[in-house]
Order: sequence, then structure tokens, then C-alpha cells
Amino acid sequence: MKKHNLLILFIFLCLPWSAAQAQGFPNKTVRLIVPFAAGGSTDIIGRLLAQKLGEAWGQQVIVDNRPGGSTVIGTDIVAKSAPDGHTLLVTPAPFTIVPSLLKKLPYDPARDFEPITLINTTPLVVVVHPGVPAKNVKELIALARAKPGVMNFGSSGSGGSNHLAGELFNAMANTKIVHVPYKGNAPALSDLLGGHVDIVFNGLTSALQFIKSGKLRALGVTSLKRTPALPDLPTLDESGLKGFQAVAWNGLTGPARMPRAAVEKTAGDVARIMRAPDLAEYLKREGSDPVGSTTAEYAAFLNDEIAKWKKVIARAGITSL
Repeated sequence: MKKHNLLILFIFLCLPWSAAQAQGFPNKTVRLIVPFAAGGSTDIIGRLLAQKLGEAWGQQVIVDNRPGGSTVIGTDIVAKSAPDGHTLLVTPAPFTIVPSLLKKLPYDPARDFEPITLINTTPLVVVVHPGVPAKNVKELIALARAKPGVMNFGSSGSGGSNHLAGELFNAMANTKIVHVPYKGNAPALSDLLGGHVDIVFNGLTSALQFIKSGKLRALGVTSLKRTPALPDLPTLDESGLKGFQAVAWNGLTGPARMPRAAVEKTAGDVARIMRAPDLAEYLKREGSDPVGSTTAEYAAFLNDEIAKWKKVIARAGITSL
């Protein structure tokens, strides 16, 4: 009986402290860790979010770029940070890919983090050189099946998002399109423009100018919904590959045991920010879709992405980094 009473007393004493933590959040500078160097799309999203959250909270919100280790360095900083919500990870797609590529991680992606919200998604676009005799995805699949191991697709490197998108395409379309890795996306796109590779699953933003000028032909987008940037371009899902989704994305993730009220407050504030007309219009112009999901939706998204890419990586025989 004494143990039972002590437990009740402990819970009672903890409740006001937890509530006080939530009411006072944030009570100091918030750090948004970006696991990439400055200047990339995740960094831009982080800086936009830092500005808007700083205005909403009346607290300084700073971006701290911690590149390296295939995003592991920056991610590990958040995993080992104090679970008070003042150090958060601007989380890119590799968060769900790296666990299947690295044999040892200094953190557990399932246990050491608290999902907060999915910030935005950006579809890839399937682009081909105009010399490829395929006008749509169905024709591309037929062409690739007729020439197994002959057609190829370029990517920014082994294990990258656009490499895995190509492997997912192979798996779902039952094709054997050969992967050609490059050291970055720019040389892959350059070789596509030069006709040295047939296909690239490219980020929408950097491909738009070449699509509009006719230097590349777009066959489909890799999101489940059409993109406002190219509203007449069908999704791969519409084109016969049911459920195909391979998008670049950014989320906001905290360390495990972050106070629930702080998680919900942050998720709600980010959702309001992503609905703001000025930011939403900016992202759409850049080919990105604002989201601002619930915590539960983001957690489910992370679980689905980890499971999907683990299966794709195993099927393709991609070796560890």
C-alpha cells in the first residue's frame, strides 16, 4: 500500500512540473539542426521555418548546419540532445534511407526520436532525353521491357533518393533499367541533356527550365498527386504503377522523451506557418508542396518510408555505405 501511495504522490508531483514546462516552451534559443551544408533545399526550408517560428514564439530560432556522415552527424546531435524541445532536427529523406545502408548507427531511428511534423514534400520528375522514343510512362515501361539491361538511368550517387526512385520503378514496373551513379545530381543532369544517359529521376525544381525549353521530356511525377508546377503531367500512380511514391521531403523531429505538450505546440505552429499564403505560394513556385501534418501522420509516414526503402535496397542489392 505504501508503494502504491508513493507512486500516486510521484505522479501528482510531476504533473505541475510537466505542465509548467509546456506552458513555458520555448524559454530559450531554439536550434534547428540541418544535417547538410548551407544553401541546399533542406537548409532553405530550415531558415524559412526558423524565421517564422521565431516570430511566432518571440524567441530566437537559429539554424545550425552540421553536414557529414550521410546526415548521421547532425542527426546524432539531436538524438543526444536534452529532450526539452530546444534542439530539433530539420529531417530530410535520408533519415529513412540511411538505416538500411549503414551497418552501425550511433542512434536508433525508431527509439531515439520524437516525430513532430512533416513540413513539405517535393516530387521527383521522370525526365528523358528527347531521343528516347517514349512519350509517357507506359511507353517507357514497354521500351525498357523490350530491351532489358540496355536502357539506363543516372542518379546523384548510390543510395541517394533519385537512385532509390529508379530502383523502385524497376521493382514496380518489372524492368531492368541499369543504374549509372554520378558524384552529384548536376553531372547526372548534364549527361542526360547530352544524351549520354536515357533517364533521370530528377528534382522538379532543377528540371523545370529544361522541361519548359524542350531540352528534356517529362513523363510523370513521383508523388501521389499532380504538382501545380506541371498540372498536366500525370503521376506514376495514374500511369499504371499504383501506389508509386518517391518524394524528397523535410520534417521536424525532436529527441525522444520531448514533452508531449511541446511536441503538439510545435506541430501546430508549423502547420499554421505552412498554411500561410505567402509561404505556401513560394513553395509551390519552387515545385514543393507545403504539408504541416499532425504528429501521428508524420510518425506513420516515417515508418512507411523506412519499411519501403529497406525492401527496395534489399531487392536491388545495394551495399552498405
